[in-house]
Amino acid sequence: MKSGKQRRQEISARRKKLKFKHAVIAKSLERAPTPCRLIPVNETLLAPNNSYGAPDFVERGYYVDRSFRCVDCGKEEVWTGTQQKWWYEVAKGFAYSTAVRCRVCRRKKREQSAESRRIYLEGIERKKQARNKAEAENSS
Repeated sequence: MKSGKQRRQEISARRKKLKFKHAVIAKSLERAPTPCRLIPVNETLLAPNNSYGAPDFVERGYYVDRSFRCVDCGKEEVWTGTQQKWWYEVAKGFAYSTAVRCRVCRRKKREQSAESRRIYLEGIERKKQARNKAEAENSS
């Protein structure tokens, strides 16, 4: 069992690690390209997020184009301010989420999900038909 002093040291080390991680993330966001078109934020259209703070785009007052690397193919992409406005204000996306997949990989993932859903539903239908057939045979 650890003493209180050891535990406090572990906690402070973990906090320092997190501060460093957040500083690295903040620096990467600072390097985001400057906006060529300012797309204003409409705070009333954002989904409630139960957070104590406001996202950076709300504090800034406009959306900034953000570059990101696709997690599937590794391609460098830009999440435009217009796309962000649609995601946050129309689709009511979570205010602290960001794009992680390029359009091509998003389409592939959507198609894979639809195919999995179709196969799953076909399986359920086959089981239902087999059960109905078995019940019909047992009753006659």
